[in-house]
Amino acid sequence: MSSGTEQSLATRLAAGAAGGALRVFLVLVGLFWLMPTVGLLLSSLRDPADISSSGWWRVLTAPAQLTTANYAALLDNGTITGSLLSTVLITVPSTVLVIVIGSFAGYAFAWMEFPGRDWWFLLVVGLLVVPVQVALVPVSKLFGEIGIFETTLGVVLFHVAFGLPFAIFLLRNFFAEIPRELLEAARLDGAGEVRLFTRVVMPLGGPAIASLGIFQFLWVWNDMLIALIFADSDAPPITVALQQQVRQFGNNIDVLAPGAFVSMVIPLAVFFAFQRQFVSGVMAGAVK
Repeated sequence: MSSGTEQSLATRLAAGAAGGALRVFLVLVGLFWLMPTVGLLLSSLRDPADISSSGWWRVLTAPAQLTTANYAALLDNGTITGSLLSTVLITVPSTVLVIVIGSFAGYAFAWMEFPGRDWWFLLVVGLLVVPVQVALVPVSKLFGEIGIFETTLGVVLFHVAFGLPFAIFLLRNFFAEIPRELLEAARLDGAGEVRLFTRVVMPLGGPAIASLGIFQFLWVWNDMLIALIFADSDAPPITVALQQQVRQFGNNIDVLAPGAFVSMVIPLAVFFAFQRQFVSGVMAGAVK
């Protein structure tokens, strides 16, 4: 009897937690985690003198402090604008190449027969556990010998090399869940491997590809370790440029605050742009 009462009480508590109380709690947690972002945004819209004299919450009672002068100064700062361009030139090719090569390799491992296919895939899976730090010294020597050390090409190749194992693993598992009957029907209609891949597999793999693109874009955009070692010191990515600004000047908050916010808001915009596909890919993987 007591067991049934306890179970009934637990059931009622679980049902109540899934209702309005839980939603209010999650909203409060979300607002709490958004506070640093809001604070950075408001700080980027304040005069440096106001920033040094009071906290960002002062804007709530004195909105006249808001100004876009800091962003005008940011656009006039050649170091920051150049670093944003360098980041785009690194991130976009790194993401596109990983998606393209990973898609071809994932399809091959899922639906094509070739000698040692399973062993090669196990090798790819094994590469997932190799830490980036292990490859820094040997890859630096290799890039120095072939003349691409401290170049954009070198950074892109490093990101592509370490992004491909996860990409192949993710896409191979997703492509393998496509019904075989669908592929056989396309082959009966005369579709070759290339047309089958581009017209059938790629559209069906859209959610997984979008998820992969988000992961790769965020990893490359926010990277500092690889950029510090392999990127051109005269045209560093935004993460390195902001770190150098802090180290060299320290008090130029009028450039640092808007630069940091722009660096953060771009990957957020990419995530929200592909949010629907990302959720679909995650849910599809969970169901399968």
